[in-house]
Amino acid sequence: MPLRPVKTKRTPGGRRPRGPARLLALGREFAKFGTVGVLGIFVNLGFFNLCRGITGLPVVRCSVIATSFAIAFNYLGLRYFTYPDRDRSHRSREVLLFAGFSCVGLVIENGVLYIATYGFGWDAPFQSNLFKFLGIGTATLFRFWSYRAWVFRALPGHPLHGTPVPEAGTAAYQPETTAPPP
Repeated sequence: MPLRPVKTKRTPGGRRPRGPARLLALGREFAKFGTVGVLGIFVNLGFFNLCRGITGLPVVRCSVIATSFAIAFNYLGLRYFTYPDRDRSHRSREVLLFAGFSCVGLVIENGVLYIATYGFGWDAPFQSNLFKFLGIGTATLFRFWSYRAWVFRALPGHPLHGTPVPEAGTAAYQPETTAPPP
């Protein structure tokens, strides 16, 4: 299989950028993640309040339903907007990891609401929305780390990935071959 040169914003030595360039790339990634997250918050809170107003279900049950809708929305946004350049070769693994980490985030988010509602009796609409929002914020920290580190993994050559990229026109060592590196 012929090797193609990988286009990347790396230093001439093949190392990932240092200092300001790396921080800028991380800042762009965080801004895109945040954009999807803010839209996901609107989806989450919208479904939460709609469910509470229409169905009469308990607060935490409505929250779990709303969080599930937001998780589906966020997956699409993260895959196609935030991380379109990340590894797509193991889609079933990606979806499984995303669902697993999202479920942990769901427990964190709704755990905060559960404690406020059933532990302290704070279940007025304003209080429920406040603690739902605080739960979303707490779970978001976990989700950003887990999605970035485990679900949407950077391909070699991505500005935030740590492995060097071969220069254009040079062959890369393939560990599955018996030939020594060039």
